[in-house]
Amino acid sequence: MAEGLTPGTPDSQGDTPRGLLHSSAIVGGATLVSRVLGLVRDVVLANLVGASSNADAFFVAFKIPNFLRRLFAEGAFAQAFIPVFTETREQGGRAAVRALVDRVAGVLGGTLLVLTALTIVAAPAVALVFAPGFASDSGKLALTADLIRITFPYLFLISMTGFAGGILNAYGRFGVPAFTPVLLNLSLIAAAIFVAPQLQEPVYALALGVFIAGLLQLLFQFPSLYSLNLLPRPRWDTAYPGVRRILTLMVPALFGVSVSQINLLLDTVLASFLPSGSVSWLYYSDRLTELPLGVFAIAIATVVLPTLSTQRARGGSGADAPAFAATLYWAIALVLLVALPATAALLLLAEPILTTLFQYGAFGTDDVEKSAWSLRAYTLGLSAFMLIKVLAPGYYARQDMKSPVRIGIIAMVANMVMNPLFIFPLMWLLDLGHVGLALATSLSAWLNAFLLYRGLRRDGTLNAAPVSLVASLRIMAALAAMVCGLWLTLPEPAWWSAADALDRGLRMAALVAVGGFAYAVVLWVGGLRLHHLKNPAEAH
Repeated sequence: MAEGLTPGTPDSQGDTPRGLLHSSAIVGGATLVSRVLGLVRDVVLANLVGASSNADAFFVAFKIPNFLRRLFAEGAFAQAFIPVFTETREQGGRAAVRALVDRVAGVLGGTLLVLTALTIVAAPAVALVFAPGFASDSGKLALTADLIRITFPYLFLISMTGFAGGILNAYGRFGVPAFTPVLLNLSLIAAAIFVAPQLQEPVYALALGVFIAGLLQLLFQFPSLYSLNLLPRPRWDTAYPGVRRILTLMVPALFGVSVSQINLLLDTVLASFLPSGSVSWLYYSDRLTELPLGVFAIAIATVVLPTLSTQRARGGSGADAPAFAATLYWAIALVLLVALPATAALLLLAEPILTTLFQYGAFGTDDVEKSAWSLRAYTLGLSAFMLIKVLAPGYYARQDMKSPVRIGIIAMVANMVMNPLFIFPLMWLLDLGHVGLALATSLSAWLNAFLLYRGLRRDGTLNAAPVSLVASLRIMAALAAMVCGLWLTLPEPAWWSAADALDRGLRMAALVAVGGFAYAVVLWVGGLRLHHLKNPAEAH
């Protein structure tokens, strides 16, 4: 690969390459805004409903369509649709693109509408399937079913939003899809502040906020699609070749990149049998690990898949395409550069972060302690969660769905086996059964990431270590400096509970600044420069 040549994604004006780091920064910046607002949202929710029984009901009702959304909007559908769409655009021209968009909109939208209608009718049974432990509390189960009827249409709305976002990403328009999740957070915050106080049961307001957010997010895509003259005119045509190829690729991909989400959903099912509050403790801890995962790994993966798909469509893959391998190396190196310090910081600052963000109103000290243990368990798998997001596109860009699904099934079975091995000892000895769920999820994610990487090495796509020895030593030294800086400036545990919200926030901001500064300075002294991040050829 010629020095200075950066693989990119064609923008809406043609085939001009865009820098991967620049595109990732756009997605990451918009996602950062969304994630920060997501934390604000969770602070509001924790204050409103805490880790109560009703909170468990809402989180289950929200997690079901949200889980399926990740399969469609960020997982299986995106991984199947974008390579086919990119190839159609490169080889078939505008008319072929138009035909594909219309038919995918018709088949995807029609299928989801039927699924939504069936779920609304069968909401009590759906609640029992996803939270069987609620069967012992008829009121909690009935509330969950009622909330599912309100939240489940979000699946149709956000999946169509993801479909629209896939089109925009393929044309290099990453900003609008990346900013879209902000609307969900704003909607839930508004529902919690303005609507919930007017209702006898506040969680109904939160469910309504989810539904409204879906509408807003879909409508937000329309102007950008209109500017590309690609507003869908849905047509049901399952025989259309492009649709059939997407369906063929999508079915196995359901297990591929989304295995970690399937494991999290299984955690929710099992947590429904554990003491009240377990679902909520897992939710809040998972949300904190989602911050670096969403801001960086998903941002990088969002840019990498269209780039790899374009490289594949224009001339091969694997060892025959240095640009393809260089793009993957760049993504892996950048993920590790972020994941490792995030892991160390979350392990060290679990209680302070949870106290600063959530210990107000209905969320007490016991909730902080229980959530901190599951946060640490999830954090152990953070690097693996992030690596999965960037390794899987190495298969999907070549329309290889069989390898990731085989690996995904292995990881999911391993998670199911590990769950009882960890849950029961931790539940009996420490009353921390929910932590076993998080720990099993993290270990199965590492298995998934390892097998994905090994497969790319075996088929010749990657033929060297993802990060050089020099780069590894540089990162380790920076991590040591960051941990020392945090340890020396960290207040005593009792200080966090006694301090008010402003003091907590200021001290946490100072800790983040100290840790981030120490990490960045040692990386710079070790020789890391911005151009190393910009150019995939220098990634490792």
